[in-house]
Formats: sequence, structure tokens, C-alpha cells
Amino acid sequence: MTIHTRYNPNQQKRLYPFQPKRFLRHGSLQTLLSRLQSSGDLLVNQGEQPLLLDGGSDVTGMDEGRSVRLLGYYTPHKSSVPRRGLVMTLHGWEGCSHSSYNLVVGSALVAAGYDVLRLNLRDHGPTHGLNRGIFYVTLLDEVLAATRQAAALAGSDPFYIFGASLGGNFALRLALAHAAAPIHSLAGVVAINPVLNPSRSSDLLDSHGWIRFYFRRRWLASLRTKQRLFPDSYDFGPLEQLATIREMTEWMLRRYSQYPDAESYFAAYGLPSQRFEYLTTPTTILTAADDPIIPAEDFYRLPNHPLLSVHVLPSGGHVGYTDLFPLRHLLGPLVLELLT
Repeated sequence: MTIHTRYNPNQQKRLYPFQPKRFLRHGSLQTLLSRLQSSGDLLVNQGEQPLLLDGGSDVTGMDEGRSVRLLGYYTPHKSSVPRRGLVMTLHGWEGCSHSSYNLVVGSALVAAGYDVLRLNLRDHGPTHGLNRGIFYVTLLDEVLAATRQAAALAGSDPFYIFGASLGGNFALRLALAHAAAPIHSLAGVVAINPVLNPSRSSDLLDSHGWIRFYFRRRWLASLRTKQRLFPDSYDFGPLEQLATIREMTEWMLRRYSQYPDAESYFAAYGLPSQRFEYLTTPTTILTAADDPIIPAEDFYRLPNHPLLSVHVLPSGGHVGYTDLFPLRHLLGPLVLELLT
């Protein structure tokens, strides 16, 4: 197995081996397999405690004078060893705190001695009614405010941020925000298959019929929920006739945002390579060469930096890293290796 790795020289480590059976080494198949669950992946749900976090003032202008509210689920560690720290997890677009990969990683973490807080982004999971304004990826400040509250829960123990897919993009932007205004006890950031170039990833998503169908269906369901809760603010009916994610994004931006077009919006949360020169906390990226919507070449362009480690595995798809017969999710062990 060939792994493209650029190690942080201060943290040399050997990755947990991921080599699924040969017939499972396809990016699209790995992406599909990520949705499978085993009983062990549900450990993080046991004893979870819902927490409402204050995201600060709502910059969408839809809830003037009212703070943003974000919902997280906190689970204390389930091991006999002392707590090793607190990990906040961030899901991908149209995922949630209870997405399969969050359960896989969260369960591995609590079993290994970490407390876990799984944060829902605005309008993800059961949160559509908490805020009148709709979700945009550029709403980093509210996630940063919630992150600071999550970090306070770590006390004197290490605090880590884990993000997958779009959550990986948020995690990396939080790492960069930490450089300007430090986050309490932040000891490291791990991003799995993070979106670096949103414009290109949007086009790749649209180019795969089944992936486009999945995300379009989930996005429309989310928007219907939002419209039902706030019928005086939204009418998403015309989106039903648009076939691609890019077309839907363009329509949404023209109707309900300050962005003139999708390219302006994508540029606002994209992560060009030069931004990583400003990292001040250990940051690790893990991705797969066969990810169908996140091109591996995006990661080969990242700068050499003493705090940045990049691992590109030959297989794994988009947040997959799954084997069968028996079912084994390797994302949990991989993340544990990257944290320790």
C-alpha cells in the first residue's frame, strides 16, 4: 500500500493500516460503505447530553437582537483511564451529530478516554427551528463562538477539533482563526477529506449522478423543513425544478444572500494553499486518492509547514475507510492514531 505522507517532523507517527479487500478499493463504493453501522458504533449515543451553545449575534439579519443557538451532544468518556481530553466533532454538509462517521469516530474516542461534543451546524440535525436565518458555510463566527464554549468544557485538559468533509473545512478555518485569537487549550485539529476548493468540489459532486441525487434530495428536504417552520420568510419552491447543486446554489444566493454568485460564495470559504502558512496549532489532514468529490491534487499543493501533516491514502473514498466480512470501520482507529 502506498501512502503519500508529509509528516510533521515534531510528531513522526505510523498510520493505522487501511487496506480493504481488493474488490472494495473503489472510491464510490467506499463512500457508500461509510453509511453502514455496527452496534459498537453507537457507544457515543449512550449517556449523551444535549447542550445549547451561544453562537453570538446573528449576522444573517433574520433574528435581530437574538443570539444564534447551536445544538451539540456531549458524551463523557467510557474508559477506566483518566480523561485524555475533549474532542469537538464537526459533520459534513447535510450530515449531523448522528451521522455514521460521527458515531464511528465518537464511539472510538469515548472508548479510548476522550470526552466528545458533537456539534450540529445551523439547520443540520434537529436544529432548523433554532434560528430563522438559513445556513451558509461562511457563517464561521457562530461556529467559532460555540467552539470557544466547547473548549471551556475541557478545563485544563487538551481540546481537539475533528471535522469531516465540509466539517473538515470548518475545522481548518477554526485552526486558522486560532492563530489570530487563540482557542482555550486547543492541542490539535484533524480534518478528514476536507473541502479546500468548493467550486471544483461542487462540479465534481454534480458530475456523479448518484452523489448529486443524494445531496440534492437531502438539501431539498432540509429546505422544506425550514420553509415549513418559517413560511413568512422563505419560498424554496422554484428549487424543485433545478437539477444541479450549482444551479440551486446560484438561485439561493441571488434570493437569500449578499453574494452575487456561486463563485464569490465559494471563494469566501475556500482554502488556498497560502493560508496554511499561518497555522499555529498542530493540524493533520487525512484524505483518500480515490475520493470522488475532493481531488487529491488539492493536498499536494499545500505548503511544507512544521505544524501541518498531510496523509493521502490510496483508498477510502469520501469519508469511507470501511472493510467488510466482517464490517470494520477504520476511521476510528485512524483518528485515534492522528490524535496521539
